[in-house]
Amino acid sequence: MTRRSCAIYATGIVCAHLLIVGIALVVAQVFQTMINSRLKKEITLTERSQVFESWKNPPPPVYMEYYFFNVTNPEEFLAGGKASVKQIGPYTYREYRPRENVTFLENGTKVYALNPKSFVFVPEKSAGDPEVDIIRTVNIPYVAVMNEMNSYSFYVRPMVSMYITSLGVEIFMTRTVHEILWGFKDPLLSKLHRLKPEVDEYFGLMWKKNGTHEGEFVFHTGEENYLDYGKIDTWNGLRKMSWWSSNQSNMINGTDGAVFHPLIDRNELLYIFAADLCRSIHLAYVEDVEVKGIQAYRFAPPNDVLMNPKENPTNAGFCVPAGECLGTGVLKVSVCREGAPIVVSFPHFYQADPAYINAVDGLNPNKEEHETYLDLQPTTGVPIRACKRAQLNIILKRVPGFPKTKFINETIFPIMFVNETATIDDDSASQMRTLLLIVTLVSNFPLLIVGLGIILLLVLVVLFCRNRQKKNEVKRIDFTEAFHSFTTAKDDTAYTQVSDKPDDSSEKPANQPMKNGSYIAMSPVEAQKC
Repeated sequence: MTRRSCAIYATGIVCAHLLIVGIALVVAQVFQTMINSRLKKEITLTERSQVFESWKNPPPPVYMEYYFFNVTNPEEFLAGGKASVKQIGPYTYREYRPRENVTFLENGTKVYALNPKSFVFVPEKSAGDPEVDIIRTVNIPYVAVMNEMNSYSFYVRPMVSMYITSLGVEIFMTRTVHEILWGFKDPLLSKLHRLKPEVDEYFGLMWKKNGTHEGEFVFHTGEENYLDYGKIDTWNGLRKMSWWSSNQSNMINGTDGAVFHPLIDRNELLYIFAADLCRSIHLAYVEDVEVKGIQAYRFAPPNDVLMNPKENPTNAGFCVPAGECLGTGVLKVSVCREGAPIVVSFPHFYQADPAYINAVDGLNPNKEEHETYLDLQPTTGVPIRACKRAQLNIILKRVPGFPKTKFINETIFPIMFVNETATIDDDSASQMRTLLLIVTLVSNFPLLIVGLGIILLLVLVVLFCRNRQKKNEVKRIDFTEAFHSFTTAKDDTAYTQVSDKPDDSSEKPANQPMKNGSYIAMSPVEAQKC
């Protein structure tokens, strides 16, 4: 066997083995199963886990952008006209949210943690100075007192109204952004504090929220089931709430939005418990996106999250008292926030009933600026980019006994909205790209084997064709030589020289023609025997 033939046979054997092994691995999904098993085991909230430290101290910076609605025509609104507002902002703060008092429970299957939040003003990302800029907005303590007086006798209310007027307190107030956010000593609350010491004399939308936490959380670590990774087990010792009017609405579902289980599917719904909204919400897949070179799935709350119970009966449990429901796009949360009739929505009443949008001039809802969404890397479940947007509103309506409200048309009045954003930092993004590259290479290793087998198959075909061509050339040469030998042997005529002597004309017969030079004569000879 020639060297060329050995090479062909060896290539064929290796090619066959590669194709058989590669196709078998692809069909069996051995490497994919191995990677998935590894991810399920490694991505847990345990001290040995690589993601534990980033969960405990999140590296991506979180920014809170506050936008306010400045009221431009308060007198016209109080006289029965439509309110007009102008958006002011953003006033941006860097948010720090480390996990503290982290304690593992039940053999590492659960973890207890507090999540205090602190805020630092970022002037370069802000539209102005919050301690200087002044805005006019609804006097929420005033509205809270009026709301509380609904349970008192009608004859008491006018007296309270006159007393409030004597203090110089109006339905609309003018304060700096810093005061409205972080608190000021309110004259009305100060008077109530003397009567009821439990009433705080300070008011602010973020009063006592800088450096504090939203409650005590116990999370599943994912040690028992990777699908439970990061899910909330209890909040303030509760596994369900009691404010809403149905068991389903009172459920505490999902994570706190910081982590999600690995191997996310496009068809699943993701649940987040929002303590500031006093409820859980779900997010559905929207589209594939790319963030800093990382492929991600975008999830966002669908239209049915805040849909009217007539269109989505599952939301009937958020009507308190039962049957008293608001329209699509708004949620009354005063049941868990005692005081004023607070309503939350998406900014500018995005995805809300047009009646709420048209009730106030100056609103312009759009998806790009007002949608809440979450971009998740599906393999690891890590949030790559998040944008949580929520608007704070208050219900203004006529209250019997308070003359200043007698011309008011009931309105869900916008106060402010917040845009909470976070994007993976460059170092974490680089590590994520490297991890995903390794996962991709290992997962696709069987395809690499099949590809190598196909390449060797092509090489085998080329070698086989060239070998056949070489053999044909050899046969052609042998045939030519054989034919030449055959024709030579068949020729039975030989040529001999009669004389080498010079021509002598004197010895030649008279009638023989003269020749110039020597001549050759042909004479038959017997064929020699071999």
